[in-house]
Amino acid sequence: MGSSAETAVSDAQTAIGTVCPAIALLDVQGTVVGWSQAAQRLVGYSAVEVVGRSAGVLLVAAEDRVKASQAAQKSTLGGRWSDLAQVRHRDGRSIDVRLCVSSLSGQDGRDWWVVWATDKALLPAWPAEATVEPLLATLPLPSRLPIGVVIRDTHLRCIRVNDTQGSKDGIPLPQRLGRRLTEAAPGTGAEALEAVMHQVLESGDPAMDVDYQALLPANVRSNRILTASFFRLDDAQGRALGVCSVSVDVTDSRRARERLAILGEASRRIGTTLDVMQTAQELAALAVPFLADYTTVDLAESVPLGGEPLTHLGPQDGRIPAFRRAGLASIHPGTPESLFARGEPVFVPPTSPFTGVLRSGKSHFEPMLDTSLGTWLDHHDPARAEKVREHTMHSLMVVPIHARGAVLGVAVFVRTKDPRPFEEDDLLLAEELVSWSALALDNARRYARERSAALALQRLLLPHRPTGGSAADVAWRYLPADSHHGIGGDWFDVIPLSGARLALVVGDVVGHGINAAAKMGQLRTAMRTLAGMDMSPDEVLSRLDEQVIRLTEAEDLRHPATTTMAATCLYAVYDPVTRTCTMARAGHPPPAIIDPYGHVTFPDLPTGAPLGLGLVPFESATLELAEGSVLALYTDGLIEARDQDISAGMNRLRAALAQPDLTLDDLCSSTVDTLRAKPPSDDVTLLLARTRSLSADQVASWQFPSDPAVVSRARTLAARQLTQWGLEHLVESTELIVSELLTNAIIHSNGDCNGDCNSDRTIGLRLIRHEMLTCEVFDATHSHPLVRRPRTTDEHGRGLFLVTQLSRRWGTRDVPDGKLGVSI
Repeated sequence: MGSSAETAVSDAQTAIGTVCPAIALLDVQGTVVGWSQAAQRLVGYSAVEVVGRSAGVLLVAAEDRVKASQAAQKSTLGGRWSDLAQVRHRDGRSIDVRLCVSSLSGQDGRDWWVVWATDKALLPAWPAEATVEPLLATLPLPSRLPIGVVIRDTHLRCIRVNDTQGSKDGIPLPQRLGRRLTEAAPGTGAEALEAVMHQVLESGDPAMDVDYQALLPANVRSNRILTASFFRLDDAQGRALGVCSVSVDVTDSRRARERLAILGEASRRIGTTLDVMQTAQELAALAVPFLADYTTVDLAESVPLGGEPLTHLGPQDGRIPAFRRAGLASIHPGTPESLFARGEPVFVPPTSPFTGVLRSGKSHFEPMLDTSLGTWLDHHDPARAEKVREHTMHSLMVVPIHARGAVLGVAVFVRTKDPRPFEEDDLLLAEELVSWSALALDNARRYARERSAALALQRLLLPHRPTGGSAADVAWRYLPADSHHGIGGDWFDVIPLSGARLALVVGDVVGHGINAAAKMGQLRTAMRTLAGMDMSPDEVLSRLDEQVIRLTEAEDLRHPATTTMAATCLYAVYDPVTRTCTMARAGHPPPAIIDPYGHVTFPDLPTGAPLGLGLVPFESATLELAEGSVLALYTDGLIEARDQDISAGMNRLRAALAQPDLTLDDLCSSTVDTLRAKPPSDDVTLLLARTRSLSADQVASWQFPSDPAVVSRARTLAARQLTQWGLEHLVESTELIVSELLTNAIIHSNGDCNGDCNSDRTIGLRLIRHEMLTCEVFDATHSHPLVRRPRTTDEHGRGLFLVTQLSRRWGTRDVPDGKLGVSI
C-alpha cells in the first residue's frame, strides 16, 4: 500500500476512533431512516426534520449528489465509499465534511447504507493527491476503509451489518442477523458490550472507544483487538430506532503501544542492581503477565559467580553445560509449573529446544507446543512432560541470552491460562526484552568478577591473623562496601616492633574497586618496611608520603588522565614498658581511647595532610595510657553519613564504644553493627587494641659509664638476671651479644666526644622478657654502625656480624637522646 492509501485508511479510523461522527442510516433509495444526535449537532436538523427525506438534499453541490449516486451503483466499490463533500447546515451555511459510506446487509436481502460524516476541520490534513476514485481503485478490497458497522434495534437484535464487521470479529452473517450479540457469541465480553448499548439507548449519549476482544467461537483462538463506538439512531418521531456500532481493528496499534510500554518498564525495572540473580529475576517478573503466564531464566553456573559465559556448543560436542535457575515467575502463586527453585541446578536434556538454542544461538519458536506422546519431552525429560500436560502449556518460546558474542543462558516463555498462542510479534518483544536484560546481566557478571578479584586481592594483602603479642589484645572488623561502587582501599595492620612495642595502622586509599585494592597493597607493603626501620610515627608518614608521590608520578607517565593517588593514614606505636603511645595521622579521623572504666575520648592530635599531597610536615604526639585502655582506630566509612556532620558520627562512635563490660571481640562486632550505614556506601574498618604493660620483674636495666672496663660487669649482671628468669640456656649467647653491643657503643661514644672523653656520657643496658628475650643497648650518639662480612685477614668488624648470627633480629633505632642497638 502506498503512503497516500495508508494515510486515507488511518484518517478514516481516526474519524471513527477519536471524533464523534454524525451517523445516518439510509435505505436502498437513499432515504434517511435513522438519524443520530451527533448528526443533529453537525448540520442542525433534528431526526423529525430529516428522517423520511432523501439524503441527497443535504449535499450542497450537484456533482456531489451525482458522485454519491454513481458510487452506490458501482459494484467495483464493494459497497464502500469515502470522499470530501459539502453539506448544507440548517442555518444555510456550508460545511466541509469527510463522508464515509458503507453498505449494510439485512435479512430481507436488500442493501441499506450507513453514512458517517465528520467536520473536516476536526480531522488531520489529507494528502492533496489522494483523490477518491483513484485511491479506492488501487486499494485491495480487504483494506478499503476497514470499518465494521452493525445496526441493532431497540431489543439489540442485529438488523443490518456490513461485510467488514464479519471479517473482524469472525461472526458469520447468518449467525448474526436477527440475533442479539449474546446469542450470536455468548460470553462475558458480549454481555459487557450489550450493557454499553443499553446505556446508549437510554441516555442517547454515544459511547466512544470501547475495546473488546474479537468475539470468536470458544474453540478458535485470536489475538485481535477491536475498538467500537456506539451511537443511538432516532426515527421520524425522534424516538430511539436502534443502536449503530462502528468498529475498527486496533490490534497493531495496541500491540505497538503495549510493546513500547513493556520496553519502557524494562528500562526502569531490569538492571536496578549489579546482582546477577536479581537481574534475572527482574526479567522473569516483568514478562509475567505482560507477555507470558510462566517464565524462567536459566544461566550458566559460572555466570552468577562472575565467571566466563558459555560459547556456542560445537556440533560434535555432546557435553551439556551446567545451568542454574536465576529467574522464575508465574501467574500462579508458588510457581507450581517449575521443577527447580531459584538457585538450584537445572537439568537440560541432551536433545531439546534448549540445547538447540545453545548450539545455534537462535530462538526456538513453537506457537503450538507439541505435547503428544513420542516427543523429546517423553524420551528425555518425562518429569517436564508431566508438568507441561498438568498445567496445559500450549505455546513456547526459548530465547538465548546473548552478551558480547557469548551465551549467558536461556529465557523460556510459556503460555498456559492465556488461550492465545504466541505470535511473531511476541517473539520480537521477547528477544528485545532479553537483549536489554543481557546487557544488564553481563554488566552484573563483570562487576561480580571484578569485585571477587578485588576482594581476593584485598584479603590476600590484609593481615590474616594479627596479634598484639605482649603489648595488647587486638580485635578487628573489615567489611567491604556492598553498593555498586564496589570495595574500597581500606587497610589496617598490626606490626610487632622491637622492645615488645606494637605498631597499629589504619588507612584508606581514595577510590573503589581493584585499582584501590592494588594501591592499598602497595602502601601496606611500604608501611611495613618503614615500620621495621624503627622510625618515629611522623617520620614514617613523611617517608610514606614521598612514596605515594612517586607512585602517582609513575602512574601519570603511563596514564596522564588518571587522578592523583591520595590516601589517609593513622600510625600509632605503643610501648608496654612505659605505657606510652606515640601517634601521627595524615588526614585521617583521630583515634578513640577508652579508659578501663568505659570513658571515651578523642585525643587532639595534629591533623596532617592526606598522603600524596606533600603539603605540610607531619607531627607526632605521645600519650600515656592506663593498663587495660582500649585504642580504637577506624576509617571514615564507620562514622560518615551523607545527611549528617562527621561530628555526629563521632558521637555515635563514642556511645557505641562506651561498653566496658564487653569482651574486645564483642565490642568490635557491636560497634560495627550499630554504626554501619545501610546500605553501606564505603568500606568499614575498625581495629581495637586493649593495652597491656610489662611488670617490673619483666624488665631489667642498668647504666654504665662509657668505659671499656664495664663490659665484664655488664655480662655478669645480664647472666645473673637470666638465671633469675629461668633462662639459663640463653646465658652464653646473651653474654656475647651484650659484650659486642656494649663495646661497640663505648667505642662510638668515645669516638664522638671530640677529645672530651671525661664527659658524663653513659651507656644503658636493658633486658626485656616477654614472648622473646630482647637486649637493648643505649648510647648518646646518632651514628648507626653497619654490619659487613669481614675478610679472613681483617682484625676488626667481626662483632656485629657475630651478633647477627646469634640473634633472631638485630638493628638500631633512634630515640630522643641517642640511639638503641637492639637484639632479639
